[in-house]
Amino acid sequence: MDFAVPALVAALVATLLSLTFLYNLLFHQGSNQQKPPEAGGAWPIIGHLHLLTGNRRPFKVLTEMADTYGPIFQLRLGAHKVLVVSDSQIAKECFTTNDRALASRPEALATEIMGYNYAMFGLAPYGQYWRHVRKVVVLELLSNRRLDALRRVWESGVKSFTQDIYRSWVRDKNNESEDVIKLDMTEWFGKLIMGVIMQMLFGQRYEEEGSRAAVTVRRFIDLLGASVVGDYLPWLRWLDIGGHEKAMKETVKEMDSLMDGWIQEHKRKRNTKSKEEEDFMDGLLSNFHGDGDDKDIPENFEADTIVKATCMGMLSAATDTMITTLTWALSLVLNNYSVLKNIQVELDIYVGKERRVNQFDLNKLTYLRAVVKETLRLYPPAPLLLPHESTDDCVVNGYNIRKGTRILVNVSKIHRDPEIWSDPNTFRPERFLMNEHKEIDVRGNHFELIPFGSGRRICPGVSLSLQVVELSLASLIHGFDLKRISDELIDMTESAGIVNVKATPLYVFLSPSLPSHLYN
Repeated sequence: MDFAVPALVAALVATLLSLTFLYNLLFHQGSNQQKPPEAGGAWPIIGHLHLLTGNRRPFKVLTEMADTYGPIFQLRLGAHKVLVVSDSQIAKECFTTNDRALASRPEALATEIMGYNYAMFGLAPYGQYWRHVRKVVVLELLSNRRLDALRRVWESGVKSFTQDIYRSWVRDKNNESEDVIKLDMTEWFGKLIMGVIMQMLFGQRYEEEGSRAAVTVRRFIDLLGASVVGDYLPWLRWLDIGGHEKAMKETVKEMDSLMDGWIQEHKRKRNTKSKEEEDFMDGLLSNFHGDGDDKDIPENFEADTIVKATCMGMLSAATDTMITTLTWALSLVLNNYSVLKNIQVELDIYVGKERRVNQFDLNKLTYLRAVVKETLRLYPPAPLLLPHESTDDCVVNGYNIRKGTRILVNVSKIHRDPEIWSDPNTFRPERFLMNEHKEIDVRGNHFELIPFGSGRRICPGVSLSLQVVELSLASLIHGFDLKRISDELIDMTESAGIVNVKATPLYVFLSPSLPSHLYN
């Protein structure tokens, strides 16, 4: 009897261990089939982080991984699991069926420090605060009513843009026989877009503080796209490896100084403006200082903080993407003179040489619009959409995705899918004029072309961006003869960063093509 109890206990323990082994074996085999495939090459602790650092663009590394592991796979970036999506149908599932579950943003040092502790709505987590601020942004800047009212701002900005280029030509041309000048169009596009957006948001002219704002936005965007060790390995944040946190704190001081100066100026003039004269910051101050319905705003955000964060978010999002798109579009056109000729013919037919291009001409310029679409396909402003984060467990493409997983959508890979796009790496605007792709737009409805994202988190400024880019490009090509500065094709190398910026400046030779009185 004394030996029976130990024997029984031993038998029970052995049985329990066997059952546990079998359960784990069966359970893990079943669950592994429901998990997305994980890319190879992970290291202990840091996971796949080392594969996405260095000189290579992350979206290109992820494109090569997709060729190996398929259109949906998983990475481990330090402490975080990341799902990479590189297929239009899977992206559609993310932004429709699972749109609510995947609508949040992950926490990051940049969002905490430069985003005013998650008050910048484009980077804020999904919830009541995000919904309220987005609603106000659309109402005060991006609704059809407001865009119609603000049309005069960008039409005036584009007119000044062509006038200033003409004055540069008059000043700098060498002689009558050699009547072209050389311009850096990247710089000119920067002044144009920064000036238009500053006027719309703050009622400020570029000449006043445009250069300072441009430098600050550039630093903000660069730091937003930086690989910060503390984001992936939080226990190493205190070391500030790479000095990113220090740089972010310096940048937010500059951002805050700019925004605070404009807020104080707007408050002083608040009762002296008519409704028609109000800009975006005026609208935000009215909404978040008690004149509007602010019941959804959490108590831990001050009204001025929300205004600063929202304005800085809109300034950075609008300027960098439009400057980038214009630069790529003109580069592609000048590398394909037949495309340039087709645009000129279309402008001659619908506009002629006796007046300027205006906003109402754009609906007739179908070839020019196809050029902009094709530019956004080949060189989307963000080749990887800003990361999403799952707030609930969900199923994507048959795989179980756990709450807290980060989602990266590789737009560049989707836009060059040979199953959808013939000759996917070729610049061919005509593809959008043929039946196959004629109905495809860039507004998040067709998932084979989503440069602005889709679903709840789609960029709310799609209409504004398209109108300003189309009018700017049309006005430049209508007003001037343009050509490359050499017989060699323009360098199309991309620089590192979250925005798909061209690595080298875009220099062109240029001369007027309209009667001189149209530049006055």
